[in-house]
Amino acid sequence: MKNIYVGNLSFKTTQDELRDLFAQFGEVSSVNIITDRMTGQSKGFAFVEMADAGAQQAIDKLNQTDLGGRTITVNEARPREENRPSGPRRGGFGDDRGGDRGGFGGGRRF
Repeated sequence: MKNIYVGNLSFKTTQDELRDLFAQFGEVSSVNIITDRMTGQSKGFAFVEMADAGAQQAIDKLNQTDLGGRTITVNEARPREENRPSGPRRGGFGDDRGGDRGGFGGGRRF
């Protein structure tokens, strides 16, 4: 199976539309349009998983084509780990900086 990134989607694009588009090239096992957690609105990109045999052909044929009035980007999805910097995550509760940073003044010297 190959995971395919589809970018620059119209916010009105549906999973069924993407499934039908990619099914021309082979069996589609899943379509996942990424949405905003708070609003539920599409973020304008999706991932399509399909068999390797048709995946490369779909990428070659569909990249830079029009869908819903927008020129879509279609390529092989990169692993998520490559998009994050290595090392511990920063910020938020439970980060690994340690120590109590609360209170007033916090060690400042004037």
